[in-house]
Amino acid sequence: MKSDKEIKKEFKLKASKEPDKYYAASVLKEEGFKRKKCSKCGTFFWSVVDDDACGDPSCSGGFRFIGNTPATKKLDYIGVWKEFASLFKKWGYTPINRYPVTARWRQDADFVQASIYDFQPYVVSGEVEPPANPLVVPQLCLRFNDIDNIGITGAHYSCFDMIGQHAFMKPSEWSQARHFRDIHNWLKQGLGLKNGEIKFHEDAWAGGGNFGPCMEFFSRGLELGNQVYMLYEVTPSGSKELSLKVLDMGMGHERNAWFTQGSPTSYETTFPTVVEKLKKATGIKIDSELMRKFLPYSSYLNIDEVEDIDKTWNLVAEKTGYNVEELKKQILESAALYSIAEHSRALLVALSDGALPSNVGGGYNLRVLFRRAMSLMDKYSWKIEFNELCNLHAQYLKPLYPELSENLNEVNEILNVEKRKYGQTKQKTQSIISKLIKEEINEKKLLTLYDSQGIAPELVKEEAEKMGKKIKVPDNFYALVSEMHEKQGQEHETKREEKLDLEGLQETEALYYDDPFKTESKGKVLKIIGNNVILDKTVAYPTSGGQLHDTGKISDEELTDIFKQGNIIVHVLKNKPSFKVGDIVAVEIDKERRKQLAQHHTATHIVGTAARKVLGNHINQAGAKKTREKATLDITHYQSLSDEETKKIESEANKIVNSKTEIIKKFYPRTEAEKKFGMNIYQGGAVPGKNLRIVQIKGLDTQACGGTHLNNTSEAGKIKILKSTKISDSIVRIEFTAGKAAEKELEEKNKILEEAEKLLDVGVNELPSRVQELFNVWKKARKAAKKGIKLTKEDLKLAKKVTFKGDVLAEISKTLQTQPEHITKTIKRFLEELEEMKGKIK
Repeated sequence: MKSDKEIKKEFKLKASKEPDKYYAASVLKEEGFKRKKCSKCGTFFWSVVDDDACGDPSCSGGFRFIGNTPATKKLDYIGVWKEFASLFKKWGYTPINRYPVTARWRQDADFVQASIYDFQPYVVSGEVEPPANPLVVPQLCLRFNDIDNIGITGAHYSCFDMIGQHAFMKPSEWSQARHFRDIHNWLKQGLGLKNGEIKFHEDAWAGGGNFGPCMEFFSRGLELGNQVYMLYEVTPSGSKELSLKVLDMGMGHERNAWFTQGSPTSYETTFPTVVEKLKKATGIKIDSELMRKFLPYSSYLNIDEVEDIDKTWNLVAEKTGYNVEELKKQILESAALYSIAEHSRALLVALSDGALPSNVGGGYNLRVLFRRAMSLMDKYSWKIEFNELCNLHAQYLKPLYPELSENLNEVNEILNVEKRKYGQTKQKTQSIISKLIKEEINEKKLLTLYDSQGIAPELVKEEAEKMGKKIKVPDNFYALVSEMHEKQGQEHETKREEKLDLEGLQETEALYYDDPFKTESKGKVLKIIGNNVILDKTVAYPTSGGQLHDTGKISDEELTDIFKQGNIIVHVLKNKPSFKVGDIVAVEIDKERRKQLAQHHTATHIVGTAARKVLGNHINQAGAKKTREKATLDITHYQSLSDEETKKIESEANKIVNSKTEIIKKFYPRTEAEKKFGMNIYQGGAVPGKNLRIVQIKGLDTQACGGTHLNNTSEAGKIKILKSTKISDSIVRIEFTAGKAAEKELEEKNKILEEAEKLLDVGVNELPSRVQELFNVWKKARKAAKKGIKLTKEDLKLAKKVTFKGDVLAEISKTLQTQPEHITKTIKRFLEELEEMKGKIK
């Protein structure tokens, strides 16, 4: 199979030979554009002026709009979207709200990286209707491959708004000319550009098994956006026309605002209030004359496209007439200021949308941004309140993204935790560097230090130079970090398990959705593969969504496992079945097991809701498991839970149980569910299919979920949290029981306490003080025995009786540093060892 790069290259060549067929040539000709070939890069482009260079800055002489914009409309950042949405609404498009940057509806991405991500895979494939058609959207995106360019080129971001113009049309309704004319009209009417200031580039696009032509649009060296037309799909026998033609136009919101203002960089127009605040806080006076000369060539310093960065700095210095060291000093200082402004906005958006900094996954890149901003502040000794910058961003963006102002308290708390962690890392940096100073600190060592210890290369360089050692930090260091984690993620992807041949079978009708207490059904045998049985319908629940499968019988033959392959449920019997294909068989499942699993699944939703109420809106489900004995819920949280927080969550969960709230279970078309309930329905991760089953704890929680759920919260019974554990930097696991399992847990707890009371001859509320005393005496006795010191009878006496209010079992477990089930065994051992000591006293 050819790579996307190869497909794009081949199709671009093919399209260049038939431009009238693949591009909106008729519209271009009508507007007076003529097709040309760039004398420098060979790209085919369209222009109304007599020019042999395309619009790319490297071919046309860099950015030439700064201080001299040809746009007659002056639009600020908020104004760009308002004008765009207003015009496109007139032209038949529906403006919609952005999606969260946390792409929880997708299995293949942590964050939205382009506006088309909102509609992949289901809308683009034609399986699901779009929320509107055609539509436009101001979609915030996160990408981390350009971190090293931020602040230097004047145009790079880790968080940016890709204004999307999208259409999903049947071939009979598709009009490439119409959509091209609309974006051309935006350039003319929205920005106020004359045709002589616009250049259109012919290009191609390929990805995800689809490909098609693409048209980029430039003005005075700046690419303002591009339209992709997904028209074909790749098949084993060759290319084939898509049954749904897709328009994917992505336009840089930041670039369009920058272009109309003609300001020195895009950062002044994207976050003006924050840049102004930073200039005052740092005392930086940006040399406007230097910037005016530098910025037309700043695009030359794109680290992704430059082989020798030092050589390029010298070239830019020569063109601007400045000494290279002086140029670098001033540009890198202003780039640091712009980077801090950019990183604070990126973190505000990501944290507001439910992401958390961590050492793994997409959260790793968020930590990279935060620590890079902190290290830049340290480097220049700037006293900046980072949290205050986030608040300013939220205030400025309120007319466009009001939701960013709703979770500021939580964002500030998360940033405070990150700041503490960064401070702890700084404290250990000096001692680590002093040990490494005799070694060669190369690129690999810098990456290892950052990845394993969180030590920024700027800190390493600073400390090493204090010790008289020079260190070179790669200009693309943060891109290398991001790339390293992408590779690690790919290495840890699990292989798909072997699949059964189920071709031609109909979707299994699942009978467990509406009534969790329905435990019997009849179904027709469609296929038998060894011990695997497929029926046309079944009441048996397969392992999925973290919930363990049912057990029971099919026509009196033992059922040991149930799983789902695609939309087909497979029953696994202990032995090969005696019945045959075509027979009608009876399915009967274990009632008590089903009830307990349903209690634990509904309790998982209840505990998640309670955790969100106690800890904040950043709480999302990161994983869950429901067995007959207990359940676990992994939540996104930035620190371990305190005992008090755990108690509050348990109390809140039982309030929900006692509120006797109705639980509504209903199927909705995917688009309708997303519109009605929002994107937070994807708590358990991506859910496949065109229809979603929505489980609502009325007025409290709404999730897309296919599990067996109760009809009322009261049916869950008492919920008991057993423990909470921080299992990674941004995930806390809560272990709990509900219903009969909770009752059984309580019985076992009481049994342990009763036995401990007998062993120590005290009441239950005096156990913690007596156990603490026992533990202290035992330690003292062991220490004395090792040193040969003789103890008195008084030394081994247990007399302490202090009443304890709280969770007695948890307190004893903490004192003895053991699990509850091992408490009595540990107490017995201590008492036996002390009894032996009594024979050795004076």
